[in-house]
Amino acid sequence: MELTYQKKNVYEVADEAQMGRIETFSQKYKDFLTYSKTERDAVKLSVAMAERAGYKPFRFGDALSVGDKRYYNNRGKNLFLFTVGADDIEKTGVRILAAHIDSPRVDLKPVPLYEKAGGAFFKTHYYGGLKKYQWTAIPLALHGVVTLADGTVKDITVGEEETDPVFYISDLLPHLAQKQNERKLAVGIEGEELNLWAGGMPAKNGEKGKGDQQEKDGVKKGVLRILQKKYGIREEDFLSAELTAVPALKPRDVGFDGAYIAAYGHDDKVCAFPALMAQLEYEGKGTTMTVLADKEEIGSEGVTGMQCALFTDLLEEICAARGKNVRAVRAASSCLSADVTSAYDPTFADAFEKNNAAVCSCGVALMKYTGARGKSGASDASAEFMGRVAAKLNQAGVVWQTSELGKVDLGGGGTVAKYIASKNIDTLDVGTPVISMHSPYELISKGDLYHTYLAFRAFFQ
Repeated sequence: MELTYQKKNVYEVADEAQMGRIETFSQKYKDFLTYSKTERDAVKLSVAMAERAGYKPFRFGDALSVGDKRYYNNRGKNLFLFTVGADDIEKTGVRILAAHIDSPRVDLKPVPLYEKAGGAFFKTHYYGGLKKYQWTAIPLALHGVVTLADGTVKDITVGEEETDPVFYISDLLPHLAQKQNERKLAVGIEGEELNLWAGGMPAKNGEKGKGDQQEKDGVKKGVLRILQKKYGIREEDFLSAELTAVPALKPRDVGFDGAYIAAYGHDDKVCAFPALMAQLEYEGKGTTMTVLADKEEIGSEGVTGMQCALFTDLLEEICAARGKNVRAVRAASSCLSADVTSAYDPTFADAFEKNNAAVCSCGVALMKYTGARGKSGASDASAEFMGRVAAKLNQAGVVWQTSELGKVDLGGGGTVAKYIASKNIDTLDVGTPVISMHSPYELISKGDLYHTYLAFRAFFQ
């Protein structure tokens, strides 16, 4: 046994067979990313995958039997999947994976559409912690739903197909940016400057022809006529809409050797997809649950966030079906909070304490605590639970490392871990290191992705 600790590089220890599995899994992940840019997209795709794997929908009051595979779709934005095992869950507990499927983005305001200087624009309100300047001058797609006056819900996706138009947030040209350049980086672009270019052709009165006059607010009306014709949307319907702008960019391999994947939404689909796959493939005797949560990026609030009582309600349903005490089950249960961590970036080395930073391609990262500065907001897993998880990963041949989120006094971040730990459930943050986290195009290692999947599989066993 080695006396010293040293990180392992996934690609150095992988044989040819595992390299093939890494590549195959990465391709499946890229396909998932392509069609799950928002939480609604991710739930829809995950439900389809679950049903193909034999999962059936659960409603409160349904009977549950050993061997059942069920899912609960919470308002189309949050998904719970669980198996009912034969084990005595008062002794073994429920093994839980909790990832989130929302990502930083730019949402449309309730009254978004306006006309100015011959163009039509959408006002926006950004969602989650992002660097606003990164969202300018890139192609954006519009995803979401609109609820019409008659109750009909219209799904909208524009900008993902090659023949679709995209949307755009402008920046100031460098020739005229002297004053803008004096701003601090954090306010290089202000929130109210994140306006989407939405149209430029004015509508005309009457039939189209040379003699027609342009209508007042003609460009805005031109956009509204297109929306009305294609979706049945009136301007008032924006008040009951959830529309969001996300990068119209596809996942791509990075580097001559294709060791990395660049994409929008690695945080946290790079953990959600492996967790989903581990759940769908599980065939053991234990009771397992995988949560794909919403609203993590804004504090896990609301009816689809991890602070909602739905999580404990479902645990109570499982316990009631098995005739078990839910308090005893929670005390015996364990959870991996499946969320990403920052990867050491040598270009910005000053932000990290290298000995305790996760490094790309050195495996899945275990984070005993997250939080900010003095561990504020962290659940801080026990040494005993950390040791049990590490032992499981070692036994399964998982390449893993430990991680902190940057230098102690620089900032930090939070996950859903503390909300699950507050239910008397041992919880540890485990996830994939990410470069350029919260940007429109993040970077991860394929090797780290695959060993995240192996870690979640090992945890369930």
